Amino acid sequence: MSQISFTTALDLPVPAAIERVTAALKDEGFGVLTTIDVAATLKAKLGVEQAPYVILGACNPQYAHQAVNFEPEIGVLLPCNVVVRADGADRSIVSFMDPVAVLCLIDRPEVVALGHAVREKLQRVSAALTGG
Repeated sequence: MSQISFTTALDLPVPAAIERVTAALKDEGFGVLTTIDVAATLKAKLGVEQAPYVILGACNPQYAHQAVNFEPEIGVLLPCNVVVRADGADRSIVSFMDPVAVLCLIDRPEVVALGHAVREKLQRVSAALTGG
């Protein structure tokens, strides 16, 4: 079983890291469907201060279309979440959901193969963020 995520660090504050992540995702064919500002939600709902923590719901339409055609219920496992969180004032941690860890829950080889293809793309996004 795969780990649930893979992570990289950026020497950027969260807003700048989000811009870089969004651009790198776009270069690999992903769009950001949702942006959830967890810190703002916790502040508004609970009055709790939290370091910046944002969840980006990334989607590659080509792969999403294939996945839904393979398994209509797969939507409960989509999109691929990317977390951008503060690690100090000018440093961010970017964590990518490992689609293999999630899609292996569906016992169909074609879905697992799709998860591997998406993971490769997300790993390229992660490498691009740090110039690797």
